[in-house]
Amino acid sequence: MEEKKSSLFVKNGVNYLIPFILITFCFALWGFANDVTNPMVKAFSKIFRTSVTEGSLVQMAFYGGYFVMAIPAALFIRKYSYKAGVLMGLGLYATGALLFFPAKTTGQYYPFLGAYFILTCGLSFLETSCNPYILSMGSEETATRRLNFAQCFNPIGSLMGMFVAMNFIQAKLNPMDSQQRALLPDSEFETLKDSDLGVLIAPYLGIGLVIIVMFLVIALAKVPREEDNSKGISALQSAKKALSIPKYKYGVVAQFFYVGAQIMCWTFIIQYGTRIFMNEGMPEKEAEVLSQGYNIVAMVLFVSSRFIATFFMKYVRPSKLLALFAIGGGLLTLGVIFFQNRMGLYCLVGVSACMSLMFPTIYGIALKGMGEEAKFGAAGLIMAILGGSVLPPLQAMIIDQKDLFGMPAVNVSFVLPLICFVVVFLYGKYASKYEK
Repeated sequence: MEEKKSSLFVKNGVNYLIPFILITFCFALWGFANDVTNPMVKAFSKIFRTSVTEGSLVQMAFYGGYFVMAIPAALFIRKYSYKAGVLMGLGLYATGALLFFPAKTTGQYYPFLGAYFILTCGLSFLETSCNPYILSMGSEETATRRLNFAQCFNPIGSLMGMFVAMNFIQAKLNPMDSQQRALLPDSEFETLKDSDLGVLIAPYLGIGLVIIVMFLVIALAKVPREEDNSKGISALQSAKKALSIPKYKYGVVAQFFYVGAQIMCWTFIIQYGTRIFMNEGMPEKEAEVLSQGYNIVAMVLFVSSRFIATFFMKYVRPSKLLALFAIGGGLLTLGVIFFQNRMGLYCLVGVSACMSLMFPTIYGIALKGMGEEAKFGAAGLIMAILGGSVLPPLQAMIIDQKDLFGMPAVNVSFVLPLICFVVVFLYGKYASKYEK
């Protein structure tokens, strides 16, 4: 009976509880990075007087790093270990965060994009390492539930990122709105920009120091080394074998669309809420800060729902839950599109509850039973995070149109997340035939 209770973290007589705790802390660290960054699309647009589309290049640089570094991360992990991959990820994460200081000294937009790119190369290493490492820390039967449990701490980090973004960046930026900034003489604009950039970089420098401490803790910790069954199998053979599995291939596609939906819903809640509150007569800055408050409520729902979904996975197949939550997300997104008042914002907040289990569940279903190929399989699923780089700029282009089909363009733009939820639903239905 005791073995059954501890089987979630025991494999072949080895207890993985301590490494599980350390690696799970990393989930919170990259959650922080993701959600301190989402509101920066609007912040950079104001600070550098760019369009929403240009501001969304932050997300393109951010999630582009995930895509570019996933395969190198898989090769690195294959040669060394999951722990080495985690340490490399933390090192790149800290480097990118600390590069915000020299980026500020240039006074230019694009060095910040470079810093984001390096930072997210680190996040790519972390996710490529941590997710399959968690899957391996116990029996295969409990792998998806274990990953969902670890992923519960990712949105806790996200909440911290949102809190910092709202209280230490958005609330401290100069309250001058976009139209007023556009009328400033160049000398006054440069002074204002330098002040705002000083506010913006402080949290990144702080998290950079935290990451250095975490790097040292994990480097010094003794963790069981994972089994290596890859001898005699080339990297190309592993990749080909992974891609020959339909459940995995379609999982990569579903993950691409899910991540796109998540980033669109969390990034553009600021634009969506700001329009509503400004129509009610609220000043732009207050509307932005209040919208970020709703974003935090959405993340609280996300965290709560993930714990609840993880519990229900003991009784309901993950693929069935995935399909049901996708239906809920799609229905709420229809409300986001057609309501033009706070009801639409409430629907957008509610979407987060439906998204909660999607990433780890798609991940767990796609990698289940892949064995050593999971290292390359993990890389493909992390590359799918490119959806967070490709789809938000498309939504931003729609938002920049202001009005479409007699509706606010920001409402119409949520057709893209709706399509994403349809894809996730179809994957859940397809994957159900592989679960008994």
